[in-house]
Amino acid sequence: MASHNASGHNEEHHAEGMYVPFTSQREVVNDLVTKHDKISDKWLSGVAAAGFLLVLGVIGFVMRVNDGVSDRMVWAYYAMMFSFILTTASAAPMVAIAPRLANAHWRRPVSRVAELWSAAGIFSLLLFIPMLWILPPLTDGRRSLWFYNSDDPFFSKVPVYSPHIWTTAALLSLAALGIMLLWLSAMPDLALMREHSTGWKQKWSARLSGRWIGTTEQWNMLHHRMGIVGALYFMMLVFVHYLVSTDFLMTLVPGWIDSLYPLTHAANSLQAGVATVILTMFFLRKFGGYEDYFTLDQFWAMSKLLFALSLLWFWFWFSSFNVFWYGKKPSEQAVLKYLMVGSYQPAFMAGFILSFVTPLLVMMWNRVRKSFWGPTIMSVAVLAGTFFDRLRLYVAAWSYPGVGDYRVDKHEIPFDSIPAANMPGVPDVLIVLGVIGGAVLFYLLAARLIPPVSIWEQKELMLYKLHKAYHRTEVLVLGKPR
Repeated sequence: MASHNASGHNEEHHAEGMYVPFTSQREVVNDLVTKHDKISDKWLSGVAAAGFLLVLGVIGFVMRVNDGVSDRMVWAYYAMMFSFILTTASAAPMVAIAPRLANAHWRRPVSRVAELWSAAGIFSLLLFIPMLWILPPLTDGRRSLWFYNSDDPFFSKVPVYSPHIWTTAALLSLAALGIMLLWLSAMPDLALMREHSTGWKQKWSARLSGRWIGTTEQWNMLHHRMGIVGALYFMMLVFVHYLVSTDFLMTLVPGWIDSLYPLTHAANSLQAGVATVILTMFFLRKFGGYEDYFTLDQFWAMSKLLFALSLLWFWFWFSSFNVFWYGKKPSEQAVLKYLMVGSYQPAFMAGFILSFVTPLLVMMWNRVRKSFWGPTIMSVAVLAGTFFDRLRLYVAAWSYPGVGDYRVDKHEIPFDSIPAANMPGVPDVLIVLGVIGGAVLFYLLAARLIPPVSIWEQKELMLYKLHKAYHRTEVLVLGKPR
């Protein structure tokens, strides 16, 4: 059992945000249904702003299409933004999956916030389509997972578009699992909206809720299926990062051989996913009217996850760095010079400071973690650090001369001729803004269809909570969940 001081529900403690003030399921249902049915001006403003950014991105994309796909360097920032959305939005549902398996009470308002980012998985899938044309086939002579060798009688039979085929299948599976997880989690709420909503929303809810009436068998099946789909989503997320970081990044840099980096790529996405959810919670609390649900408990718990994953970020980076630093092979030294201490050193330092140093020095203090602004500011720092980290890796990889040209050696970077940094142009800036706007737009539209706070999980919380007198005060007692 866990208890928290409720302090008689006075206004001062309510302002601190340490508890959800509702005491009955009816109050919760009425409040959340009312909030979801109302189309606020702030939501419309957010959709308009995100849509405007998306239009700018489309303009930048069209400008790049006019340049063709033969020169991969001009598509470097597009590839970077694809990986950025994969690292942030596609990893956000893990914030719902892991705490749910641990039966944590604090995650109840957070789960749907994280699951709604599955809608951005569709957007990342759309972003991936041009990547199929940009990535050259294996005939350009680069190393790959697929052991293609045109001179070998056996390995010459390997499909030259193996990276394209397998990554497409993996991304399709990840997007499908994300939508399935969101649908399963929202099914009880859709059934509730079927009874309380009107118009198109009632028809939409009736179609997707199916025959859900809330029997014991249906509830047991729901929990089991969410557990299975969540586990599959996690495995597929790691597999997607494995393929993308290998075929769309490492193999494009001559001499970059690191067996740990695909897992590093996936682990970094967990940190960025937590930061994405914290920032989303803050906006929903500040502008969405959900301050009664996203309390200090949620921000405090999420800040602990962010702090731990920031430490893990350094462990993965240092483990890979050690191999190159102590190996001292010319090819390894050239990779370090190209990606860390050469042309892209400013981006590396920005990513290192924002993803690790700043969270370490700031979030070690409990007073910062146990606040609304502390975790939010650190989330912005982590997302900015992730942005710079993906910039220095993907832009450097896609800007290396000879990508797609079989006449250029793909096995080692000449140490004395490290390429200069690829600076962004106007189309690149537009693409960066457009991709961010597109991901946010997909999220806002999904939140219009499905409540951003899980109604059934808040109703379930009412079964586990109790306000009880304790000496001269009143405490909130929470029962252990199933």
